[in-house]
Amino acid sequence: MKTVKAISCCMIIALVLVGYTSFAQQLTTKKNLKINKSTVMKTYVIEREIPNAGKLTAEELKAIAQKSNSVLKEMGPQIEWQQSYVTGNKIYCVYKAPNEELIKEHARKGGFPANSVSEVANMINPATASH
Repeated sequence: MKTVKAISCCMIIALVLVGYTSFAQQLTTKKNLKINKSTVMKTYVIEREIPNAGKLTAEELKAIAQKSNSVLKEMGPQIEWQQSYVTGNKIYCVYKAPNEELIKEHARKGGFPANSVSEVANMINPATASH
């Protein structure tokens, strides 16, 4: 059990590290930001337990993405989906939102599990070692 938790923890850290590059690129282009200046957007990693997620077809993944986009459009610019990582039995998603409740609302409206929602406290990447 400890091994599974350690692997899950390592996967989340890896997701954050991989997502940092995408996040940094988006921050450098103002037109990509959909942030109301009075709203502080936080980054969240969502763990979704979906049996056999890694075996979902391209069409099934497309349908999931379309449903998520539809809910996001309905909810407005206060919540943004950055990217997701599909593994054997889970999907890890990176979202930006001002609070955890919006993340949970998106999951409810979309019919998606949100087994764990974690706010990202900080980000590091290989360049962190040289600063």
